[in-house]
Amino acid sequence: MNPRSVRTLTAAAIFCVTTATAIQAQTYPSQPIKMIVSFGVGGGSDIVSRIIALRMQDKLGQPVVVENRTGSGGMIGNEIVANAPKDGYTIANMSAAQIITATLTKQMRFHPIDAFDPIVLVAEGGLVISVRPDYPAKSVKELIDLANAEPDKLVFASPGFGGTQHLAAEWFTQIAGIKMRHVPFRTSPEAMTALLGRQVDVLFETVSAVIGQVEANEVRPLAVTGKDRFPAVPNLPTAIESGLLPGYDVSTWYGFFGPKGMPPAVVARLNAVINEIIKEKDISEKLTKIGVLVKGSTPAEFDQHLRSEFAKWNAVREKANLPQK
Repeated sequence: MNPRSVRTLTAAAIFCVTTATAIQAQTYPSQPIKMIVSFGVGGGSDIVSRIIALRMQDKLGQPVVVENRTGSGGMIGNEIVANAPKDGYTIANMSAAQIITATLTKQMRFHPIDAFDPIVLVAEGGLVISVRPDYPAKSVKELIDLANAEPDKLVFASPGFGGTQHLAAEWFTQIAGIKMRHVPFRTSPEAMTALLGRQVDVLFETVSAVIGQVEANEVRPLAVTGKDRFPAVPNLPTAIESGLLPGYDVSTWYGFFGPKGMPPAVVARLNAVINEIIKEKDISEKLTKIGVLVKGSTPAEFDQHLRSEFAKWNAVREKANLPQK
């Protein structure tokens, strides 16, 4: 075959692929979309997903069915997505908790990032550092001073080993140069009950999980863990503002992804639609009400965010000498 024929065939092949991709983008979706949530009903991932899914149905003209596939810190749901058809009809919610779980898992049947096509980062929000109401610390500085005065006496609770709240506290101790003892509970309400019952001293928890107790003056909030103050508690400083915790930026966040190898046009369509949805005033207000702030991103930006988060939390895990299971 002569060079001209090869060039002609190559050009024809590229044209066919480009045309097929364009047609696919125009016709997608032509059937219901399954949205996997790797955690239980009523949690942050579930609530965010259902808010977005309901609006996606209106914009895409197809049902978006949320399925809760729980277990192993989100890894069961992620594995389902990793092995799903690469046609854009199975997508899922990714959260900070799933990335942290991946750093604590020694052997996985899929890569925690490379097995997926990132679609969009939807929202994020910081945690609140709270102490029991009779604890003497009234600021992050006073908390650190008390911890230094009595090493290993301070006790913090979390809703489970290896969660965002647990690792946020571990990173806090690393930067502050202090020691705290960890008592894990099964759920956020159980950890809060222990704080209210004065069984523990400190709790790192999501805004949505503590806002009621904060407003009722049942606990004393000291700071939020993100780089910015949070609208729900505007008078609460960030931990960074103490001047003692440089770079301490911990956030819960939520985004969407699908199996690796999805058609680029489908990824682009989903990215555009979800970015449009979260800019709508009523959707933004709903997300803010549950304790997160709207973000939005390109697929490439979300991919970089995932890799940065994995590297950050893996370093925290290693320094805290937390075992991989």
